[in-house]
Amino acid sequence: MTTEKLTAGHNLTSLQTFLLSEEAKHPHATGAYTMVLSALSLASKFIAARCRRAGLEDVLGSMNSENVQGENQQKLDVIANEALIRALGSRPGVAVIASEEDEEPIVLSRDTSGDRPYVVLFDPLDGSSNLDVCGGIGTIFSILQHDRRTSRVEDSALQPGVRQVGAGYVLYGPSTVFVLTTGKGVQMFVLDPAIGSFLLVNDDVRIPESNKMYSMNSANLGECDEAYRDYVDWANGEGYSMRYVGTMVADVHRTLMKGGVFLYPPTKKSPKGKLRLMYEANPMAMLIEQAGGKAYSGTQRTMEIQPDAVHQRVPVILGSPNEVDHVLRFVSK
Repeated sequence: MTTEKLTAGHNLTSLQTFLLSEEAKHPHATGAYTMVLSALSLASKFIAARCRRAGLEDVLGSMNSENVQGENQQKLDVIANEALIRALGSRPGVAVIASEEDEEPIVLSRDTSGDRPYVVLFDPLDGSSNLDVCGGIGTIFSILQHDRRTSRVEDSALQPGVRQVGAGYVLYGPSTVFVLTTGKGVQMFVLDPAIGSFLLVNDDVRIPESNKMYSMNSANLGECDEAYRDYVDWANGEGYSMRYVGTMVADVHRTLMKGGVFLYPPTKKSPKGKLRLMYEANPMAMLIEQAGGKAYSGTQRTMEIQPDAVHQRVPVILGSPNEVDHVLRFVSK
């Protein structure tokens, strides 16, 4: 079924319907995977509702505390984190949860023999500092299967991105958009608040091969490696435009829809990169690659990096295949 030309009025393919139809294609499926994505859907609806009423319910601003990353926590960071933990924790298919906000993974069950095979990692509220100015924010998630080769259940979180069985993000903006891959292309759903369902609006999202646009924080350019400065000089000379929101979900969503390249290079302050491999880089890399794009950290394919820590940081280059290649020409030198 193609939904490319469907309008909201005619579209009755919900996220739940889509997941159940995919589950039916696998005779041995237990339903656990569908339950994981159902929990993520429920939590994102709750977060979207709180974001819409943030200014009315006094949940804007800082908690006057720091998370494990040393970053100032916003009130909605904590609310979103708790919502995801509660929703996922009630699902029988989840063995381990790991959040960007928490120091260690949460082990829900050490019995992964059948009903609890999944590990879910997430950034609960990417770009939360933009809330105070009504900017776009989002949730990013990655799904892995328990690695039976590990001696500790929590070590299942430390798998390279190529082993992801699902990834996605939710963008809370003028509309709430749920973008998902289960390894068979990229699907996009939009929340219809009138009926409380995410409805399928594109069942095969493809990133344009090229677009003269790059997205990065140019304030950091003077602290970046020379290769990135040379790329920006070249791109500006070729008539490229720059777009940058400061929320990875919003910037990557625009790149996915319109093409171009998203950059977060290493700097003198963050020589290994700033974005988190497990919560941000890997899930976004899977989405972009499934849509026909490319994703690298330096000269290495992001999803091939073997993680050594759950909060590991990496540089990021992702987007249209031709545009990523242009960046790699400079970085590979």
